Amino acid sequence: MAEEVKTTRLELIETRNKIRLAENGHKLLKQKRDVLVLEFFKILKEAKDLRSELNSRMSDAYFALGMAQAYHGFLEVENISLGIKKASNVQVESKNIMGVHIPSIKGEYVSKGASERGYSIQGTSAKIDEAATAFEKSLEIIIKLAETENALKKLIKEIEKTKRRVNALDYIMIPNLKNSAKYIVMRLEEMEREQFISLKTIKAKLEQGE
Repeated sequence: MAEEVKTTRLELIETRNKIRLAENGHKLLKQKRDVLVLEFFKILKEAKDLRSELNSRMSDAYFALGMAQAYHGFLEVENISLGIKKASNVQVESKNIMGVHIPSIKGEYVSKGASERGYSIQGTSAKIDEAATAFEKSLEIIIKLAETENALKKLIKEIEKTKRRVNALDYIMIPNLKNSAKYIVMRLEEMEREQFISLKTIKAKLEQGE
């Protein structure tokens, strides 16, 4: 400690300034961590709801597909599916939560009208339309779920990173700075006592010489 820390008043002032900055940073990081945790649990609930809804939608979609296959036959439904147009491009944007860039995924025009899907309306029945509609609704949920799942991954990574920084300040940096400040104060007080004794000794010698 004696070799690492300068025992001067200037060093004490600088160390105390570092302590204040570290404590302010610690407070801000804890606030950030708390906000991120709240956002994480909010999105987690949304993800659970979406998973539940997706399971329900997919169940409906496969039931509708089964009815279409029963009505038209497996091969005919497969041939019809080959003519269906692909979903439109998915747009990925970003929103900022406490410095964390969360992906915002949007799939526009996923749901189509019967005439927009690419297969012949005259050569098919309502069973095909119902199956197509059911799967389009499922795709909308999948896109929303992809957004929440990505957000959760980003948030948990940032929460862990912030927790490590908070713990480093809590258990390493701030205690070390406070110990340094205490050491400097102790050494300055010792130096003042030594100086006082030295001056007192000099004064006594000068008085004896008179």
